[in-house]
Parts: sequence; structure tokens; C-alpha cells
Amino acid sequence: MKRLKMGIIGAGMAFERLHYPAYLELKDRFEIAAISDPDIKKLEHWKGVLGLRGNDIYTDYHELINRNDLDAFDIMVPIGLNFKITEEIAAKRKPIICEKPLGANLKEIKKARSLPKKYWIPIMFAENYRYNEENNLIRDLLRNGEIGRVFYFIQNRIVNFPDDMRKNEFAATEWRQYPNYPGGVILDTVIHDIAALRHIFGGIESVQAFGNPQEENYSPYSVIQVNLLFKSGMSGHFSFFSSGIEMQRPLIGLRIFGSKGMIFLEERDCGIINIAYNSGESKQLPYQPRRGFYNELLNFYKAASGKEALSVTPEMEFGDALTIFAILKSARKMKIVEVDEIADYEYKPILH
Repeated sequence: MKRLKMGIIGAGMAFERLHYPAYLELKDRFEIAAISDPDIKKLEHWKGVLGLRGNDIYTDYHELINRNDLDAFDIMVPIGLNFKITEEIAAKRKPIICEKPLGANLKEIKKARSLPKKYWIPIMFAENYRYNEENNLIRDLLRNGEIGRVFYFIQNRIVNFPDDMRKNEFAATEWRQYPNYPGGVILDTVIHDIAALRHIFGGIESVQAFGNPQEENYSPYSVIQVNLLFKSGMSGHFSFFSSGIEMQRPLIGLRIFGSKGMIFLEERDCGIINIAYNSGESKQLPYQPRRGFYNELLNFYKAASGKEALSVTPEMEFGDALTIFAILKSARKMKIVEVDEIADYEYKPILH
């Protein structure tokens, strides 16, 4: 089995905590052959961990992407750099993995959407929620009519960004605390939940959002609540609290209501999907949490080898990003917004 020689761009938390453990599991398929990051201390650390030579580490990613011996690239950089670097590598006609979202604004995500057809290369956006076992299981349960006709869902997501800023967490990074892209933590975090909901229920027609404005750099809203109408005609409600704690157990989580019963997922790491039927019966489906990173790398390997299609394409990720921009517009304008309507929308920050 031929191993893909990977060039890694960005040696931060996303690589260390998310992608690298998956690469270790798939070491029979991938070889990390080179890595770049502006921080030389990080490079020296990974040089030792990965067994690289001195000429395999780069503070300037341009030097890395000009190497002819690399088969593909994995990009894990701040959101503001996603499109710029992806476009540069696409021109080299090498397969690409890039962290979500496609870009920092509508102009960039539109261009990113067209890159695979422009250069005829596979580009996978690493939306791990679309590869997580729980979301695939729930999607299949609904498709197979497990709870009958689906009427609606509710989902509540809470993170404590201010507290995480003081820990060794993703929120501690300066570019997340002072984002140069619209929505801050909403674009960075809620896009995962929107991707999962679109994965389970399909495309979204329109949104109606309400936000509680706050004077914090990391997010224009402390809380944002969204009613979503799907193209299938089904609706649901999603709420996101960026600076709090949900103390009551079980958590609200994701609850889907159907004509024959309901599906309940307390949180993505709980390992159990609960199904309660109107008859009074119930069952629990176990799953392994956080397998998205492994599954997405495996899918990428097979796609780069010509054995299967990518599951998460720029086209798919484009829809996720459009929905986030529609939510931001709806909250700002206080009106219902069709997702396709925001194609020409220019985000403007809230003035306090």
C-alpha cells in the first residue's frame, strides 16, 4: 500500500490534538514528510516527534509547497489565511485538506468553491462533524423511518469562551480572541453544528435569528437563537451560548421529534444515542465519539488514490458557510433571510 507523503501547514493545536492522532492511526497510509509554521519552537518540537530532517521544517510555507516530492497538503491555519493558502496550493495541482470554513468572507468562499473544477484536484474541507459516527447514525435512522415522519428538532450548544481563553484551549489563541472574520466564534464553532444539521436533515431554505449583542471581540453576540426551515419543509430551533455553562443533566442536546417517537443525543461525546418510542419502548445505540478526524483522513486517502469520492467537498462546505452568513444577517436585520439571498451580503459589525 502506497503511503501519501504529506506536507503539513500549521503546527498548532488543530494539528497536535485533532489531525496528528488520526495520522498515527493511519500511519500505513500517510507519511508526514514536511511541516511549516512561523514558530520555530513548534517546528523543532515536531522535528523530533516526527523524525524529520532539518530541511523538512519551514517557517515559510512557500518553500514547503514548492517541493515536488510531496503528494498532498494538510492546511491548519487561522481562518483569515485559509483561502489564500488553499488557492496557492491548488495552483500546484496537488490534493488538499483544509480546515473549515472555506474563507473569511463571501468573496473568498465563492472562489474556494470553484477551485476543484478550476485545477481538477480533490479538495476536502475537514468538517469532522460530517464524519462523526453519531451524525451518520442519526441521519440513517431518519432515512430509514425509525421515528416515522420527522416534525421538528431542538438543539442547544454552550461553550464557555471567556473561561477557555485562560486555559490551554483553542479559545486561548489570539486570532480567535480578536477575529478578522465575521461572527467570530459563531463562524468558527457554530459552523460545525450547522454542518451536522445539514448532514442529517438536508439543505436549509431560510433562517430567522435573534442575538443578544455584547461588547466582546470574540463574538458580536453572547447568545444567538435560530429558527431554521429546511428545503424538505421540516423546521427546527438551534441556540448557541458562547459564554456559559449548562449545569443541569441531562443536557438539552439534540432532540428530534417524529410521529413514532424521538431521538435524543445529549452531547457529541456521550457515546450513546437514545431512541424513545411512543409505545413506551426505548433503545440505546452506542457509538465511538470523535471519530471524524480518522474517518475524514481515510476518506481523503481513498479519494487521492482514486478509490472513492470525497464526502465533504467545497460545494458542501460552501452551503455551511452561507448559512452562517445568513444567520448573522438575520440577527442584524431582525428578519427572515433565505440562505441563497445572502450571496451579495456584506457583513458589518455591530456598533455599540
